[in-house]
Amino acid sequence: MMFDAEKIRKDFPILDVQVNGKRLVYLDNAATTQKPKRVIDALVKYYSEENSNVHRGVHFLSDKATTLYENSRKTIAEFINAGKPEELIFVRGTTEAINLVASSYGEVSVGKGDEVIVSHLEHHSNIVPWQILCERKGASLKVIPVNDSGELDIEAYRKLLSSKTKIVAVNQISNSLGTVNPVREIIRLAHDAGAVVLIDGAQAVQHTNVDVRELDADFYAFSGHKMYGPTGIGILYGKEKLLDMMPPYQGGGDMIKNVSFEKTTYNELPYKFEGGTPDISGAIVMTEAVKYLNEIGIENIAGHERELLEYGTSKLNEIDGFRLVGNAKEKASVISFLFDGIHPYDTGAILDKMGIAVRTGLHCTEPLMKRFGIPGTVRASIAMYNTKEEIDALVNGVIKAKKMLS
Repeated sequence: MMFDAEKIRKDFPILDVQVNGKRLVYLDNAATTQKPKRVIDALVKYYSEENSNVHRGVHFLSDKATTLYENSRKTIAEFINAGKPEELIFVRGTTEAINLVASSYGEVSVGKGDEVIVSHLEHHSNIVPWQILCERKGASLKVIPVNDSGELDIEAYRKLLSSKTKIVAVNQISNSLGTVNPVREIIRLAHDAGAVVLIDGAQAVQHTNVDVRELDADFYAFSGHKMYGPTGIGILYGKEKLLDMMPPYQGGGDMIKNVSFEKTTYNELPYKFEGGTPDISGAIVMTEAVKYLNEIGIENIAGHERELLEYGTSKLNEIDGFRLVGNAKEKASVISFLFDGIHPYDTGAILDKMGIAVRTGLHCTEPLMKRFGIPGTVRASIAMYNTKEEIDALVNGVIKAKKMLS
């Protein structure tokens, strides 16, 4: 298939919005992606024609909503090549998925004196849940260091692994720097040490083909809203044998088989971890985002985004005083930068006046920013609907902002 960014842009109504009298240039895709019309239409259709609670009714609408909900689980399972749909848990997003594993698997697998390993590249949501677990269980949190290019030090990681290591939790792609981590090697080394691995795939599934069985990931987490789907829905994949041994994360309806005041027995997978009414519409509509990605082709998307990343990095590097933060050999979709003496927020505010949406600040990676000794960065993050013309607009906007702030 010939990749046509201009044709794709027509699928996204919000890209026609004017911001401060300028056509929107949306380069904040690592925070959330925009939604194609088919996703928006599917959400309206659900609430207009299909709305009902799932798993609890014999009437037509309940049966229809339940079928759509479970079919979505199957579609998403195929998207990441999970072994069974039952290995997919619907959650609110990547953050809840990580908290679920830390709370539930951590409860039965981590004890006093044990260790959990994360990396210096992690989002706060893949640091704090493990800190809470370690504090509760008397375990220690170890950190894989990062080099000046924004790459993980794999030799240091090897040395951190030991018989005390119970869990390793790392992202596949850094939200702040765009570094693509060697997750296959990270997983293999952890398994050799007897540890299980959780991969934060929030920044990966929309940019690269993900096969959880080929990776041999024990747990894999991602969010709908970062892959052109709705907010409030996400996925936790877990190997069946691990999910089976884990206690429920929350109590409520649907996660039970039988309830009495003496004893409650729990439902089978995946429902054991889906207490209460789920985000039914989000789960159903997420399927449309997956189908959209499949139709365009992840490899086609990745090629287009790689071209824009290289083009943008090259153009921005020509600006005097430009400082790229994170120049790993393997990168995806993110240009993180700043100028000495200019706060990232000020650059971002001026770009906004030009209709250019970027993210500024710590990007929920405060330890990483401290590692580089900076107050944060300006982050331009690329999606399939971005164009070279938009990268040019960013470059020209950055030049103007620098002149105004210098």
